[in-house]
Amino acid sequence: MKVLLVFILFIVFLITGMPIAFAIGISGAAFFLQYADSLPFTMTVQLAISQTQNFPLLAIPLFIFSANLMNETGLTQRLINLASVLTGHMRGGLAQVSVVLSAMMGGVSGSAIADAAMEARILGPDMLKDGYSKGYTASVLTIPSNITAIIPPSIGLILYGTIGEVSIGRLFAAGLPVGLLMVLALMVAVSFSSKQKGYQPKRKRASFKEIVTAFIDSIWAFLFPVLLIGGIRFGFFTPAEAGAFAAVYAISIGMLFYRELTWDKFKHTLVLTVVDIGAIMFIISMSGIFGYGLAYEQMGDMFAEAMLGLSDNPHVVLLLILGFLLVIGMFIESVVIILLFTSVLLPMIDQVGVDPVHFGLVMMLMVTLGLVTPPVGVSMYTVCSILDCPIEKYVKASIPFIATIILVDIVIIFFPDICLFLPNLIFGK
Repeated sequence: MKVLLVFILFIVFLITGMPIAFAIGISGAAFFLQYADSLPFTMTVQLAISQTQNFPLLAIPLFIFSANLMNETGLTQRLINLASVLTGHMRGGLAQVSVVLSAMMGGVSGSAIADAAMEARILGPDMLKDGYSKGYTASVLTIPSNITAIIPPSIGLILYGTIGEVSIGRLFAAGLPVGLLMVLALMVAVSFSSKQKGYQPKRKRASFKEIVTAFIDSIWAFLFPVLLIGGIRFGFFTPAEAGAFAAVYAISIGMLFYRELTWDKFKHTLVLTVVDIGAIMFIISMSGIFGYGLAYEQMGDMFAEAMLGLSDNPHVVLLLILGFLLVIGMFIESVVIILLFTSVLLPMIDQVGVDPVHFGLVMMLMVTLGLVTPPVGVSMYTVCSILDCPIEKYVKASIPFIATIILVDIVIIFFPDICLFLPNLIFGK
């Protein structure tokens, strides 16, 4: 099979350390070389360009821009203060702060990697000073950051919804309860592990006045996802237009309310945004070349036939896909998995009667695990580098938290109403 050569080249390129966008594009172009007689090679250029000519994808650069703006307005520091007030008195106080902060940052950044790096720089030194081991510190700062990729506005959910033609508004609404379930599960895991290791609370229990003051100070962060989902639900804007609203919202907060967004900070935000957008959109454009080969060879139909040959029970099929995504997520970046496999997997789950919104959350939980697992976990390497933590120590300490995320995903598989009740309530069935 000619597409097999494409996968082999792709894996070889990854092993040799080639940047992911080039690995996708070059291996995808190899498919066209094998069909030189029937497929013009100029299609590689056309596919790369056409892949980015999708209006809903405009939401991605706009949300990245708004997230960088919010980080420059002082909103992040206010969320850290609120998280500390709410959970600093619990056992393993700073570790609990990390979990809650990741949930709050979900409504701001939408990027698990950015959240992990930010928390490692801000919370990491204090955790190490308070006696937390490097491995535990790295794992508890890295793995909860995946909550950020689930709570709206999630770049991964936007990509999934765009490629699979699934309502992004419903996906955003489904991400809220799933994200909260992840928070509760990880807080329980932190509580048990902190008790075993003897990690103590960071502060005394906050008074009601302190909690109210901290909440009011960061109210604009909590209003953002509410306004976002409400605006999409009532037709004030499309998901792409919601990105523009987010940017205007961030500028308004920074200039009118917190008054911390200076001209120099705005220019710095533009530079960061251009770099972030360039990297993501380059991968998206190259995936058009790779994805065409998969569609041409009808890989989706063959994969579905093989999987459904094992079982047509929706729970079993989802568990099989969960295992598949867990394995490939260790070797391929999450954005790439969404781009390459969404169109392959969606027809199959449709055959067994699984709601595409339900599947989107199941898929996102697994593909984001690739960010925190070796050998290519970007969030893992980022945090370990900042904290100077050996990978082997991180891996050992991360096992309970990774197992917690997998358990949450299994619960969602068997109880789909956890992620579907809110979209159904807001948008109707």
